[in-house]
Parts: sequence; structure tokens; C-alpha cells
Amino acid sequence: MKLLFVGDVIGKPGRRALLRLLPRLIDERRADYVVVNVENAAGGFGVTPDVLDELSELPIHCLTTGNHVWDKKEVAELFEREPRLLRPANYPAGNPGRGLHVGETAAGVPVATVNLEGQVFMRNVESPFATADRLLAELGGRAKVVFVDFHAEATSEKQALGVYLDGRVSAVVGTHTHVPTADERILPGGTAFQTDVGMTGPYEGVIGFRSDRVLQRFLLQTPASFEVAKRDVRLAALEVEIDEATGRARSLERLLVPDREG
Repeated sequence: MKLLFVGDVIGKPGRRALLRLLPRLIDERRADYVVVNVENAAGGFGVTPDVLDELSELPIHCLTTGNHVWDKKEVAELFEREPRLLRPANYPAGNPGRGLHVGETAAGVPVATVNLEGQVFMRNVESPFATADRLLAELGGRAKVVFVDFHAEATSEKQALGVYLDGRVSAVVGTHTHVPTADERILPGGTAFQTDVGMTGPYEGVIGFRSDRVLQRFLLQTPASFEVAKRDVRLAALEVEIDEATGRARSLERLLVPDREG
């Protein structure tokens, strides 16, 4: 089977690119299962009911997020109505939402998606390593194919989790930095890995936002509101071919598709 993962969708430019490009990409790549990170989909920060409604016609099997998941107050309601929407599983107990989703392909192959957040340079969340152990134990044998979206800042932490889960999950793919890395590979135990898949949004600015607003923060060291940039929009994704009988990755390919209309 082929799993297609689309990296952080940034604001309206990213959503438009996703709406235009994803259906064609699914057909061309013959993708069986689609996971999309939407944590920046609402104006660059968080996700809202209107955003999910806009994306509802797309054949997406699971939606992941990250540290901006709490930026919109409506998210608690979204977790109640949309079981495909995940938040990092290693937030303290008592938070709304869940960090594990089990869906299936059209052929009936179960696919588990795990959403985790890093600790290094991030919030004081629980250990992603221990949380992964717990979720895999809870999962049991319900799914051989297990995909992990690891939303983290430090490349070392992302690579460490990949090594830690090698042979136990099908893929560990990083998000959060918005910069695609060229280190995609299959680890010795059969787990596909990429430090960061990159963002689906405008590459003209700084990690998807207008350069002048970002520079104001760096130059003056005072608060400045960020605004999503508009031009050079691209869709960043990773395609992973997985043996559904063993859960091991067979191949993977990094994708960066320009939105010619964006």
C-alpha cells in the first residue's frame, strides 16, 4: 500500500494548494491512505470548524496537528465531532482530543496514525518516547501499518525517535520547522524516516509568513503579529510504500509540488 503524508498546511494559500493539488496527486501516485497536518491551516495558527469544512470534500483519512493545536478555542468542539482530527498524544491527561487514530484503506487494510510533540525547545509535555511505547501497547495487533507524525523542533530529537521506533512502526516523519529536509531513508529495521517533510504553503517568506513581520521581531526584539505570505506556494509531502503484511516500509519519496495557480 502507499501512504501519502502532507506537511503543515499554512493558511489560505496552503489550503488552496491542497484543494487543487491533492486529488491529482492521489490519482497520480495511487495513494491508498492520506494523512495531512493542519495545525497551521487557520491563518497560520491552529484549525477551525470553517477550515475543516473547507477540506471536508478531500479524501483525507487522518488530520494531525502540533503545538498550535490550542490556538483556536473552537478546537475542543472539533475533537468531539471529528474523530480523524488528532492532537499530540503526550499532552497531560485531561486535555480534550486524542493522539491515536485507526482507519483503513479502501481495501480494508488497518492504518494507525500517532501524533506526538517534541520536548526540546517546545512545551513541557510528557516524553514522546514513553508515550509512543504506551500507544503501541494499547494498539496491540489492531494495525500492522503505523504512521507517526512527530511535531518537534530539534533534528536530534526527531532522529532519536526514529531510531527508537525503528522496526516497531512503518514511518516516523517530522513536522513543525516548515523546512523540508533531504534525509529521507529507510532505517535498518524497516521504518521510513524523514526529519521534516516541510510545509504546504508560500515559500517566498520566512517559514510561510511575511518577511517584513518576521524581520521586525528579529531586528527590534519586540512583538509583531505574523501574517501568512502569498507567493511561491508549494505542497510538501512524503510518499511511503509499505508492506501491509509486515508494516515495513519498502520505499519512500520526498515530494515538493508547485501550485502554478497559487
